[in-house]
Amino acid sequence: MGTGGVRRRTFFIAYGATAILVAAINAINVITIAHDRPQDGILGPLIWEGSSWVALMLFFWIPWLAYRLAPPAVRPRWKLLLHVPAAMAFSLAHVGGFVGLRMLIYRLAGAHYDFGAFWPHYFYELRKDGLGYGLFVAGFALIEHLLRQQQLVEAPGQTLTFDIRDGAKLTRVKLDEVLAIASAGNYVEFVLADGRRLLMRSPLSALEGELAARGFLRTHRSWLVNAGQLTGLSPAGSGDYTVCLGTLEVPLSRRYPQALAKLKEG
Repeated sequence: MGTGGVRRRTFFIAYGATAILVAAINAINVITIAHDRPQDGILGPLIWEGSSWVALMLFFWIPWLAYRLAPPAVRPRWKLLLHVPAAMAFSLAHVGGFVGLRMLIYRLAGAHYDFGAFWPHYFYELRKDGLGYGLFVAGFALIEHLLRQQQLVEAPGQTLTFDIRDGAKLTRVKLDEVLAIASAGNYVEFVLADGRRLLMRSPLSALEGELAARGFLRTHRSWLVNAGQLTGLSPAGSGDYTVCLGTLEVPLSRRYPQALAKLKEG
């Protein structure tokens, strides 16, 4: 499953989970309103909460699009400011959507729905929608991370691959061909066994978490190494070492004793 497949699965899993969770919350709200305001009956609360659910699911794509443009690990960090107008737009669409649905349903029933002054109600709903928006973005990140970890569980006879993206360019490489990954400012550089060096915009820490299950070790603040490609390990003084990966030599700082222990075990 490539990057596109992970993203599609992330969206549909998040969409389904949100639909179920929000529906449960709406159902609880219906029961609460019906108990506290029995004069309203059950139909009114069902329309109010049901329209809120429909509108939220219709505009779920707004936080998803903003997440794709500015995920939590995005660099530079100022791009995360995109989520401020995105959250406001999401709340405006949600509120406008459920108000419009309620007005339509009431009109078809020969009644009138009065939402009151729009903007005071909008800013009240914005606080709740802002919290929900933040939870959606966090949920996207968690689901995508778990799916990528699952992707790294090797099936029998399968050679694992990794998609290196540089803007619109994508290069799919076999993980066992990656010798090491080096930090390069806002980018990382993949050093391949065939001599190629490919750049991808990402923090090294994100790749460390993603590839740790496949034997990639942090040996230095600027380096990850593929332990499976180790060909030599030699002291470099003061507790530091040099990791040999074929013709490539990578530093191993004494600040990473666990990496040294794992390389010696291997």
